[in-house]
Amino acid sequence: MTVHKKLLEVLVCPACKGPLVQVHWKGDAAEAPAGEAPLLGLDCVPCRLRYPIVDDIPVMLIDQAQRINA
Repeated sequence: MTVHKKLLEVLVCPACKGPLVQVHWKGDAAEAPAGEAPLLGLDCVPCRLRYPIVDDIPVMLIDQAQRINA
């Protein structure tokens, strides 16, 4: 699953209004965490936040975002 190109052009990080990057599972699809799609989320690199994808819908809430390591 991927976020449609037009949607990705419109979505921005709610914290800094910067662009978002799709992050995909890099391992073998059979090893992906149970119930998770190959698309892990949308990352804001400057904020180091990952917005999750739930039921194919980006959750663009700052309090639902996860911190990512550099």
